[in-house]
Amino acid sequence: MPHLRSEETGTWTGPTGPTGAGLRGPSGAPPAPEALRRPSPPPAETPLRLGVPGYAHPLLAPVEWGALTRPAAAGAVHWTVLDVAAGPGARPDPDCLDVAGRLKSARVRTLGRLDLRNGHRPFGELVSDAHRFLEWYRVDGFYLGRCPADRDRLPEVRRVAATLGALSPRAHVVLGIGTHPYPGYAEVADQLVTFAGPWAGYRWSQVAEWTAELPAERFCHLVHGVPSTHLEEALRIARWQGAASVFFTDRPGWEALPGYWDTLVSRLGQGVSE
Repeated sequence: MPHLRSEETGTWTGPTGPTGAGLRGPSGAPPAPEALRRPSPPPAETPLRLGVPGYAHPLLAPVEWGALTRPAAAGAVHWTVLDVAAGPGARPDPDCLDVAGRLKSARVRTLGRLDLRNGHRPFGELVSDAHRFLEWYRVDGFYLGRCPADRDRLPEVRRVAATLGALSPRAHVVLGIGTHPYPGYAEVADQLVTFAGPWAGYRWSQVAEWTAELPAERFCHLVHGVPSTHLEEALRIARWQGAASVFFTDRPGWEALPGYWDTLVSRLGQGVSE
């Protein structure tokens, strides 16, 4: 995890501008993806990899979990999220234990999902769940779901992230925010999910200006409902906006395998540098 430091100060421009209104072009229409603030990066930058937000329980999605452990996916998957029962559950789940073991053998980084409930989850519950994930499933880090984005909640999120780092010093911590947060959040975790939502919103999304000061490895985009005919466009947007981890699916949510999984793995496994 990165070193923690005090909050940054100053103003910033969020994904829809400082007033909350969507950014528009000269004609009043949303700007085309080519008009995004961040220019196309040079080929030498970090290639895209998959951040898989998690599938349904292994009994309901055996194909999905099996796909992550195939050799072809090894070079494409950055991490995946394990959510047993809105967390680690009350006791070890044999099917999830099996999946966690296979992911470990395949060297796929697995993150236990901790639900922050937008900053309202008791600290003790989060720590208890983290202990269970580490003890039962030997996770490699944590995905903090429903993470808040505002400045007032930052100290508590920092406290949680610092505690997770103390429990597991090599843990990879991802903040599942889903929008551009107050800039100080970038200092408390390894990665931020700055977009999580539908393709209709992603293709016209804007990147916060402060993100240009940080490497692409610090950001992740999760997008559902991406038609196969727009997959290349989605990959270009991710690169232009400076995200190194992505997950694109043609499904309405995350629980099923994308119809173009093999194509996505092939593209990312080779390294995407637009």
